[in-house]
Amino acid sequence: MDIETLKLDLEERLTKGRYEHTLRVTDTAIKLAETFRESEENAKIAALFHDYCKYDSLEEMKQTIAANSKLPDLLLSFHHELWHGPVASLRIEEKYGITNQEIKDAIFFHTTGRSNMTKLDKIIFLADYIEPGRDFPGLDEVRDTAKIDLTKACYLAAKNTVRYLMEKNRTVYPDSFHAYNDLNQQVFGGMKDE
Repeated sequence: MDIETLKLDLEERLTKGRYEHTLRVTDTAIKLAETFRESEENAKIAALFHDYCKYDSLEEMKQTIAANSKLPDLLLSFHHELWHGPVASLRIEEKYGITNQEIKDAIFFHTTGRSNMTKLDKIIFLADYIEPGRDFPGLDEVRDTAKIDLTKACYLAAKNTVRYLMEKNRTVYPDSFHAYNDLNQQVFGGMKDE
């Protein structure tokens, strides 16, 4: 795959700010992959494509989700901000011939996480959350943790996200709860009595 051609395609598809975000996520993902011994090439490809469909029309994404058995209809019951990852996981195969399921899954679940996340899933989920252009409460703790513990950093990001959505009285996609619970068990070893 010619990365420079892909970057030109991304630059046309995305806003300037979203394109710059994508490049920062890619740099962050490569660093995380190096730190936690994951394929830097897979991390780079997944990061570059993670927001590939971010600005596709909502109607087009809705039709793609409804028409494709690989995408859960449940997605349509939740905020459209969750749609672009799953749709992109299909489009990259159609347009670029990318069939690596691990890359496609990392793109699919980058906004929600999921139970039993792979190392690449965690890297893309976390890179999108901690890239240097982001700034919100709790981020410094997640960034510091990401230097030494990938799973715990993902747990903190998932916890912050679920808490934020609940405080805003927003619905929480089931995979986000599953990710939080699974990461909690990985970090803390299961249920704990206080």
